[in-house]
Amino acid sequence: MHMPTIILATFFEISRTVVAMCTAGILVFFVALWAAKTDIARAAGLDKIVALSNLCFAVPLAVFGALHLASAESLAPMVPSYMPWPLFWAYFFGFALLAASLSMATRILVRWSGLLFGIAMFLFVAMMDIPGALENPRDRFGWTLLVREMTFGGAGWILAGNAMRWPGRSKLITVGRVIIAIAAIFYGVEHFLHPMGRPGVPLEKLMPEWIPGRLLISYLTGAILLVAGAHILLAKRTRIAATYLGTWIVLLVLFIYGPILIASLADPSTAVKIEGINYFADTLLFGGSIFALASATPRTD
Repeated sequence: MHMPTIILATFFEISRTVVAMCTAGILVFFVALWAAKTDIARAAGLDKIVALSNLCFAVPLAVFGALHLASAESLAPMVPSYMPWPLFWAYFFGFALLAASLSMATRILVRWSGLLFGIAMFLFVAMMDIPGALENPRDRFGWTLLVREMTFGGAGWILAGNAMRWPGRSKLITVGRVIIAIAAIFYGVEHFLHPMGRPGVPLEKLMPEWIPGRLLISYLTGAILLVAGAHILLAKRTRIAATYLGTWIVLLVLFIYGPILIASLADPSTAVKIEGINYFADTLLFGGSIFALASATPRTD
C-alpha cells in the first residue's frame, strides 16, 4: 500500500471527537498567540511565559468544548439525575466552553467569561464533585478532582478580577489565590505519597516506564508545589512563586504529557486518544490557572 493511501486511511479511521478536539485546540492556540504577541514582545525573562496565561487557559477550554459537542450523548449521563434535559446541558456547556475559550484567547469580555466560567466550575463542585468525594471519602482521586475543579473555578475568577476595574475585583483574585495555594499544597503532598503518578495533577494514570527519572520528576514536582503553594497561601512573593510553579507545570506538559499525547494518538483505540488529549489539556489548564495568578499579581509583590 502506498504511503499516501496509508496516511488517508489512518486519518479517516480517527473518530470525529478526536479530530474536533485537536482542531479546536490548534485553532484557538494560534488565535491566542496572535492576541498575546504585543505582551510577549514587551515582557522580559519569565514574564514572557506569564504573558501566555490566557493561551494556556483558552486552549484546554476549546478542547473540552469540542469534546462536549462531539460526544454529547456519552457525556449526558454525567448530568445529575434531578436535572431535566441532560443532553441539552451537555451541548449547552460545550458551546459555553467554546465561547469562554474565544473570549479568553482574544481577551475580549474576560471579566464576564472568567466570572461565569468560575461560577460554572463551583456549581460542578457543589453538584457533582462534593457528593462524589463524600460517597467514597477514602478514594483520593475524588478529592483530587474536587480540588482540580475548584482550582479552575478560582482561576476563572482571577482572570475576571484582573480584567475588571470594579470594586471587589481584589476579592475575586484573593479567593482564586487561596484555592490555588491549597491545591498546590495538596497535590505536593500527593506526589510524595504516590510518586509513580503522573506529575502536576495526580490522577489515576501512572507515568509510563519509558520516561526516565520518574521518581526524581515526581519528588521535584512535589517539592516545587509545596514551596510555591506555601508562598502563595501566605501571599509572600506570590508572583515569583506562581511564575516558577506555572513554568514547571508547562515544562511537564511539553516534555512529559507531550510524548504521552503523541503515543496516545498513535494508539488505535479512540478512548486512549481522548484520554491522552484530556490529560494534556487538564495539566495545561492547571498551568494556565497558576499563570493567571502570576499575571494578576503586581510585580512589586
